Amino acid sequence: MVKLPSEYQEKYLKLLGPVEGQKFLDSIDAKVQKGFRLNPLKANYQEVAYDLSKPTPHVPTGYIGSVSGRSLEHQTGYVYSQDISAMYVAQVADAQPGEKVLDLCAAPGGKSTQLAENMANQGLLVANEINRKRAAILAENLERAGAFNTIVLNESPQNLASVFPGYFDKIVVDAPCSGEGMFRKDHDAIKYWHADYPAECAVLQKEILTETMQMLRPGGTLVYSTCTFAPEENEQIVAWLLERYPYLELVPIKRFAGMDAGRPDWANGNPDLTKTVRMMFHHFQGEGQFVAKLVDTRMPEVAAKPQKKKKAKGKRTNHIGLSGQQFDLWQDFAQKSGLKLEISKSDLRLSGDYLYWYHKDWPDISRLKFMRPGIMLGVFKKNRFEPSYTLALALQPEQIERVLEVTKEEWQAYVAGNTLTLTQRHPVGWYLLVCEKKPFAFGKVVDLTVKNFFPKGLRFIGLLNNQEL
Repeated sequence: MVKLPSEYQEKYLKLLGPVEGQKFLDSIDAKVQKGFRLNPLKANYQEVAYDLSKPTPHVPTGYIGSVSGRSLEHQTGYVYSQDISAMYVAQVADAQPGEKVLDLCAAPGGKSTQLAENMANQGLLVANEINRKRAAILAENLERAGAFNTIVLNESPQNLASVFPGYFDKIVVDAPCSGEGMFRKDHDAIKYWHADYPAECAVLQKEILTETMQMLRPGGTLVYSTCTFAPEENEQIVAWLLERYPYLELVPIKRFAGMDAGRPDWANGNPDLTKTVRMMFHHFQGEGQFVAKLVDTRMPEVAAKPQKKKKAKGKRTNHIGLSGQQFDLWQDFAQKSGLKLEISKSDLRLSGDYLYWYHKDWPDISRLKFMRPGIMLGVFKKNRFEPSYTLALALQPEQIERVLEVTKEEWQAYVAGNTLTLTQRHPVGWYLLVCEKKPFAFGKVVDLTVKNFFPKGLRFIGLLNNQEL
């Protein structure tokens, strides 16, 4: 049985009352119910080797169950493991194709991948994470999802606000919090809790939201969420937002079975706080979540353009144009592989030797720290172009002519770092490798061999031995 701090127990027995409070505290010892989502960006996305008999009522692509990180479906981005309650946040945001959306505290990427999926890869999703290691994980998850309309940044809210004033149609802030929702899954998280911790987190949350509001366009939508139960970080933060920004208005969020309304009596008594949603351990299967949706009621204006800072003399930006030779190498790959994407030269950007697709109408981020300035198409190496793993996962099989279908056993061998042997000759060059109609990497055919270009850091070492599919 988990040992909770006495101050924590006293707090929730007082807030919830002795009977319900004890049920809440006891529920922390209950078994964690895992969940996953399917990815509609992928072709035939429901064709997966997982049990789809237990859908979640609150998220159309959500299911109850666990997935293996070493399965074909996970590696190709068809499934994403995510807490059942956490997946409701992006659903509430209701991002639409063509919108400009910011996921401010985005790692590890569950909400960002869901936002990109709901946007159908149309518009712009800026996914930001201030911690660089976590930002790298965020980039990998968006890469696997096949998100084509995404910029991944590694910035502070302050720096973002200086570049994107009044820019975003929707902003999701899943704020850093005291993490009480983690207590059931990770008992070690309890060690970090102390009586003043929620109040300390609330200070940071207010700082983040102050910068966030500078980036929301008039008429835009803000979704605020936490994975904690503390009123100081939930209802009291929303009450503070409504008082500080009178033009904000709470939007009622649909509550499904097990979801509770927010508690006005835990803040300033504003009855509108019942429009927020709580997912508590003793009522809902997930790990716990609080969600609020607020709309900026000011009249929408013409979308503001991000500020562009003047370049210092002699200082190079992170993006430089392609040389004629580099563009020819890219064109040569696209032509020989039969790539059917419409990509103009004005949408191509270099970062070092890496080539990215970055829509010409997107804002200039050259003064910001980024992990992925658009979708990585590949890299230039000694008079040749190598297509990226990212591009392979973003493509549908019909978007390229050179495709090689491989068996499940050959997929296992390839993702473990081995070459493949062909039974008949193919023209030399790059091919999109597909298993069970799911693109999983590029390979280079030379004679009867498919040379391995699966990223070394992502290889499934030992997969051939343990047969974990």
